[in-house]
Amino acid sequence: MNNLALITLMAWPVIPVFWIPVHVFPDVFRRLGLFSYAVPLIIWLPAAYVIYTHRDFFLHFRTDFPFAVRAAGLVLLITGTGIHIWTGKLLSLWGLIGLPEVWTRAEGRLVTSGAFSLVRHPTYLAHTLMFSGIFLFTGVISVAVLTAVDLLAVILVIIPFEEKELLSRFGEEYRTYVRSVPKFIHGPGGGNETICPEEYRPLRCRIHQPSFAAP
Repeated sequence: MNNLALITLMAWPVIPVFWIPVHVFPDVFRRLGLFSYAVPLIIWLPAAYVIYTHRDFFLHFRTDFPFAVRAAGLVLLITGTGIHIWTGKLLSLWGLIGLPEVWTRAEGRLVTSGAFSLVRHPTYLAHTLMFSGIFLFTGVISVAVLTAVDLLAVILVIIPFEEKELLSRFGEEYRTYVRSVPKFIHGPGGGNETICPEEYRPLRCRIHQPSFAAP
């Protein structure tokens, strides 16, 4: 179980060192093109090395959950992994690694079928389920902290900037999709509008718009 927690902790920094900058500064990464993928390697490898060399500290604080809780964590992990594989097949490898975001020749397409017909960001939902499951299964407190930080980063930063970028690429097609499909958690009543046209302010939009489907 320690190995599972350690792998999770070492892999996660890819999100803040690559996915957040890609969505916040898309023009910069488009100019870099395929060289964008060198950025996470240069920054992530040292971060992963530091986590590995200090693994005793990161794995030291833990709680012993009862069997039922650990079993529930395993179910969440398997469910999240299944959703991740499902979305990976829908997006293809290039879409999964964000090629359309960094390479102008890779135009990409708006995927609205399968998992994307239920929620707009099933990949991030999958990550949340997987990280939560790993915490419940292993009891490692640092994984719980990682899960909370990841969820906040996704909701407050990555999704708002990503939706702005998708709106600029797909226009009214994406706006229609936003109105009919919820962002992160499936619920009754269709989607929820979170995009502010013209003067887009991601955090302001996120604060003033509901997380769940509008009634």
